[in-house]
Amino acid sequence: MARNSDEDMLMEDDIAAVFLDETNSVMETVPEEEEIAQEPVDEPSDEDDGWDNTTDDFPGQLAVDVYETADRLVVKARTAGIKKSDLEVSISDNILTISGVLSGGEDEHTTRWHIQECYWGEFSRTIALPVQVREDDGSVKAELKDGVLTISFEKEKTEAPKIITIQ
Repeated sequence: MARNSDEDMLMEDDIAAVFLDETNSVMETVPEEEEIAQEPVDEPSDEDDGWDNTTDDFPGQLAVDVYETADRLVVKARTAGIKKSDLEVSISDNILTISGVLSGGEDEHTTRWHIQECYWGEFSRTIALPVQVREDDGSVKAELKDGVLTISFEKEKTEAPKIITIQ
């Protein structure tokens, strides 16, 4: 908030006085320890283990890296633990979609989770590619190796802008 006049601001001497004056009224506004209200702390029950056990109703997001070389656009995604048969990659109008299912996190003998940080289940990621790419089969390469999905597109050759003379 902007101040309209110098009268509203503390001067250097006033600031020093606040820190040097032990009888300052600011110090008196701090409540004594007895006056601070103590709210009871709820102890977790057997059913409330303190973890957020809610499940999302939407598929997980896939983290990606997108970069360019001189003639290609490359998209990389960590897909460790996902089989090729559980992946689907499609492109339409320069929009790339990677989706699939990551299975293996469920154990039918599990009675109670203590920590569940790994995502299991459906995932999807849709990306508007930042440059025009060729979408035909011969110019797109997709490879799944060592848990990394790499999709490489040949960039569209764009003509240099044409100069329009003004008359």
